[in-house]
Amino acid sequence: MDIKDKVAIVTGASSGIGLATAKLLSKEGAKVVLASRSIEKLNNSSKEIPNSFAIKTDMTKEEDIKEMVRKTVDKFGRVDILINNAGRGYDASIEEIDPKLFRDIYELDVVAPLIAMQQVIPVMRKQGEGAIVNVSSGTALMSIPNMSAYSSSKRALVGISLTANQELKEDNIYVGVIYPYITATDFEKNTIKSQDEEWEGDGGDLAPADPPEFVAEKIVEGIKNESPEIFVHDWMKNE
Repeated sequence: MDIKDKVAIVTGASSGIGLATAKLLSKEGAKVVLASRSIEKLNNSSKEIPNSFAIKTDMTKEEDIKEMVRKTVDKFGRVDILINNAGRGYDASIEEIDPKLFRDIYELDVVAPLIAMQQVIPVMRKQGEGAIVNVSSGTALMSIPNMSAYSSSKRALVGISLTANQELKEDNIYVGVIYPYITATDFEKNTIKSQDEEWEGDGGDLAPADPPEFVAEKIVEGIKNESPEIFVHDWMKNE
């Protein structure tokens, strides 16, 4: 898809991968809707991002998601691109997973992107084209102790994404999923943890964290190439 003059919604756009992606889409010529709960941050970013529009959106609330899409269509008349980036981590061993927190993570990391997709698909179908990229995680390709709750939610998002890509091909709607590696954002700081311990950022033998701008470039490349799966590093394909 050619991004110039397209209308894009980016969730979780107040910082990190979402903000970097919004900036790059704008640079590519898109009109960008910035969505998150942090309206003050969005408004400040909107002043710096050409052709952007901020909408306060709590992705755990179905009506907020529907309103986000309605406002986008009201303002721009269409939705060409959806980046489902909003999400949160949850670190706990199998024995320590709190079922309530587990359900909350699924509401944000799986159900919310699904609802957003359901809202934009009819709009995209009527337009004759569209692109959706769901932000999964490299953990969806791995089995890492204490990360089953988060990993399983991101694996579920992969299943939805790849199936949707098959279902919507005839409508000329591309759906892709990206697997970010460790990224230099506040994600880990905001992750729910079962134990009262601070993450020190010691990755041992792991490669350094990627800047969010690097992941944003991969997302934009994926949209242009309509790649069903976007691996930010080639080695992840073998995991």
